[in-house]
Amino acid sequence: MKRVYECDLSKKKDLLKILEADKFATDSLERIGYKFREGASLGEDKSKIYIYVSSSEENIKKADEKLKPVATVLSGEKEKKILDKISAEDEGAEAGFGSMFS
Repeated sequence: MKRVYECDLSKKKDLLKILEADKFATDSLERIGYKFREGASLGEDKSKIYIYVSSSEENIKKADEKLKPVATVLSGEKEKKILDKISAEDEGAEAGFGSMFS
């Protein structure tokens, strides 16, 4: 299951506290795994931050609860657009890294 959250850049400190809290807990966001992108780096709204989580439904529900105070869940076209941009970034990075060994 995949989920994208949107957070105002002004809440970045609060967001980072949530993302980095309890790093060793089994349900921590550090262990669940996430990708963090500022809107400007994706060619999106510079005043936003996007958090991408890909995990089980149970872990997504935990992420929903933890991020609820600072972020909103994206859906529809906006979610797809952000997912596509993050995927394209990742593919580009993998291709670049792969060319080092060619």
